[in-house]
Amino acid sequence: MIWESSFPVIGSQSSPRSADLNGDGVLDLVIGAGKNEYEYTEAGILAINGLDGEILWTQETEDQVFGSATFLDVTKDGTTDVFIGGRGPHLKALNGKTGDLIWEFDTLAHMNHPILQYARFNFNNSVTIPDQNKDGIAELLISNGGNARIGPGQTEGRFPGVLMVINPLNGEVLAADTMPDGAETYLSPLFVQQKAKDEQYILFGSGGETLSGNLYLAKLSELMNNDLSEAKVLVNENDHGFISSPVIVDLNDDEVLDYVGISHASTITAINGKSLEKIWQLQIPETECSNSFAVGQFTDDDIPDLFTFVSKGVWPENKGLVQVLIDGKTGQLIKQTELGCTGFSSPIAYDLNNNGKDEVIFSINEYDCSRAIDDQTAFLIENKLMLMDFKADTSYILDQTKSFKNVFSTPWIGDMDNDGYLDLVHCQYFSHGDILSFLGMKIKRIDLPIKVRKKPLWGALMGSDGNGIYQK
Repeated sequence: MIWESSFPVIGSQSSPRSADLNGDGVLDLVIGAGKNEYEYTEAGILAINGLDGEILWTQETEDQVFGSATFLDVTKDGTTDVFIGGRGPHLKALNGKTGDLIWEFDTLAHMNHPILQYARFNFNNSVTIPDQNKDGIAELLISNGGNARIGPGQTEGRFPGVLMVINPLNGEVLAADTMPDGAETYLSPLFVQQKAKDEQYILFGSGGETLSGNLYLAKLSELMNNDLSEAKVLVNENDHGFISSPVIVDLNDDEVLDYVGISHASTITAINGKSLEKIWQLQIPETECSNSFAVGQFTDDDIPDLFTFVSKGVWPENKGLVQVLIDGKTGQLIKQTELGCTGFSSPIAYDLNNNGKDEVIFSINEYDCSRAIDDQTAFLIENKLMLMDFKADTSYILDQTKSFKNVFSTPWIGDMDNDGYLDLVHCQYFSHGDILSFLGMKIKRIDLPIKVRKKPLWGALMGSDGNGIYQK
């Protein structure tokens, strides 16, 4: 253990991302945080010194910041700046050195706009896209949607999700349109350009836990024209939508990236990036999914594979987790285990033991899985950070803490201090009542005795680069 930092009262649904913010050569961490829903906090966004775990700066927010940071240097001071969103709606650009506000999305300024009037709910994770307004700086692609005040199965009060391109210099919305099907959105969109001169595309999705939705592919140029009506439906799902971010990876070794999405009904579909035809499809029965994938080399062929976990039962009364390993080439379910209860974080992957195959690291919570998610009576819970070695068919506990949980945060792995050895960062949240309450948290940096033989490709949420793309 290099350091362990504790933060009273607050918690997080965000996942840490890394950048050197203070110029000391050590990667620092940025994570969204907050008190319980709809509560103001002075510590809604945290920048943490990677060297010692001390706070570099905090930023106030009106509600929980569940998004993870995107980094761009728009102040041109040599230090990357921070763009992060969440509930409220909340989307802020912050000076990476100081945490000072550069701009924030102003909902009231857009209330009479035919499209942006609907962008008043949750901001999901953003990704960068090539410069669109010729100012030499990449833009942000981001989605907004989902009314948290509307209960499961209710349709009244739901509004169409919005996909938009934002100028990171000043927060100006350069282009926007609603979901083609008029549904809400919770999915973080992705950007892909297959080769240097190919068309630029965006991958996005609609629907929720109980409402139908689609996974779409559209040309970026169509969004820049404020018109997504020609977006192609890659996959659709009835009574469930697409919440987890998809991944982009070559599954047939044709040097063209393919698309893999998972619906909330745990239907996993691989789409050929060239023909847009289905490569394979797999459904995990009697489960639901709000988790994204870890992508890695888990089997004996050279085609990347997929690992995630799904929830047994029906939201919001999920009763246990099921971990699944899927052969990327065939879509075959290779391994299935049942460890832990409710959890919506995503796994990461790296070849830790140098056996030529990646292992996965993921977080589970052990408690009485039959209890209701909103039951606020005291209960025993233990959070465990797990490592699963597929080649040895063995699981290990990397860290465990009683009376703590982790429902949403994905771990991080990489070389923080450039010493040639891996570091592991993970988050835990104090718990004695219901699963979703924020009651204080701690973040740990663990120095692993494992040399960095290659840069981790999937060492964080949506991959080490945060863009959902796996490229060897």
